[in-house]
Amino acid sequence: MEMKIEGIRVFYDQRGDSGNRIAVLHGWGCSGSYFFKIADEMKDHSFLIPDLPGHGRTQSPQEPWGVEEYAACVYTLLKEKDFLPCGIMAHSFGGRIALLLAQQHPEDFPRLLLTGCAGIRPEKTPEQKKREAEYRKEKERLERIGKLPFLRQYSRTMLEDLRQRYGSADYRALSPLMRQTFSKIVERDLRPVLPQIQASSLLIWGEKDTETPLWMGKIMEKEIPDAGLVVFENDDHFAYLHQWKRFSVIADQFFR
Repeated sequence: MEMKIEGIRVFYDQRGDSGNRIAVLHGWGCSGSYFFKIADEMKDHSFLIPDLPGHGRTQSPQEPWGVEEYAACVYTLLKEKDFLPCGIMAHSFGGRIALLLAQQHPEDFPRLLLTGCAGIRPEKTPEQKKREAEYRKEKERLERIGKLPFLRQYSRTMLEDLRQRYGSADYRALSPLMRQTFSKIVERDLRPVLPQIQASSLLIWGEKDTETPLWMGKIMEKEIPDAGLVVFENDDHFAYLHQWKRFSVIADQFFR
């Protein structure tokens, strides 16, 4: 199924037609299909599972988006499908969107289940700060060179090489527009939003998550007023997927 939102064809799936309504928001570089087994296991609930713009079957935004634009897109989809109020189940990047939606529309999102949720910006290490300064300095130099017509192509080639050397694997794999989107998203610190979350919130974390380390989950448990934390031992950022049956049992009880 699909719906056009802000000029974008947003594809989504619906599973189940009774019980509690749950919107599912996947992580960066993933798609809604990552949650299909879980939705099928939780037979007594209704799910709406979009592929977020720039992921899965859904085309990229037409300009760089931040978390706010993604949240507005999801809210429009849920409203148009008459799927509000509902709970939210979200992983990683999807958790950023869930936090913002719960803060902006508390009456529509009474329960959040967040797994490996992103949104807290960690302090940069001295080495990271040094690399960023080196990157910015070289980027500015190449951009100045690119203003000379006969060196424009050289500048573009060297800038791409610079991005490949300094960017993360997620960043390098993206189109230029989605790279700008990715940068806007990861720079957004949602920690100030946490105390404003009114939803009952369950946090499920992999003990050995290196993408969103467990200390982030502990901060969320502490700063979201009504939150509890469950740790999946010896598992990583995709603990919900590796232990999907265990995750489904916990989620089923939580949303009931």
